[in-house]
Amino acid sequence: MGEVIIEIKSLRKTFVKDGNRIEVLKDIDLIIERGESLAIVGASGAGKSTLLHIMGTLDRPSAGQVLVKGMDVFKWNEMQLARFRNRTIGFVFQFHNLMPEFTTLENVMLPALIGGMNKKEAREKAEELLVAFGLETRLRHQPGELSGGEQQRVAIARAIVMEPEIILADEPTGNLDTETGKKIEDVLLNLNREKKITLILVTHNPRLADLMSRTVGLQDGKIA
Repeated sequence: MGEVIIEIKSLRKTFVKDGNRIEVLKDIDLIIERGESLAIVGASGAGKSTLLHIMGTLDRPSAGQVLVKGMDVFKWNEMQLARFRNRTIGFVFQFHNLMPEFTTLENVMLPALIGGMNKKEAREKAEELLVAFGLETRLRHQPGELSGGEQQRVAIARAIVMEPEIILADEPTGNLDTETGKKIEDVLLNLNREKKITLILVTHNPRLADLMSRTVGLQDGKIA
């Protein structure tokens, strides 16, 4: 076994709705190695996105542990978690969540500026990424002026501007046509292979899941 980057132990997540307890995740145990590409698959409502959000500390478990590089992340306070997310995790969602009032360049610079990088360096890194993704003519455009595929490439550039060790992607091609989706897949897989970024994604697309080095299925809140 290689170096473990994420270890999940006895993870449970319960929501209460209308007075009823709903168990979304039930005793999940999972080990993910550094540099791995992992697909999480399963029917709608199986708990895939909830698991991804807990891995990224966007949500807290009801019980169990999430260890990242051996550190129990949910023992940290909110400021420590925010710093961890900014520096270690890159998030890519089905809907890109770009800031509509900012330009493409400003959107990509934002995590770097939040992380304390000076404006000149943040601009240079953002421009370098956008050029690498074929968006050099779109630097001053706002998200509403871009195609869906361009918006998703901007979102990926934003996710990796801080050179994260882990990318968490939730249906990253689910809102795109087949041809554009394949381009986004190529971008993510190249980041995994060339930069050794650990890639964990949720997908309903069996072809995309087959491109990952490993697939984990969720069924009724448990690993199938």
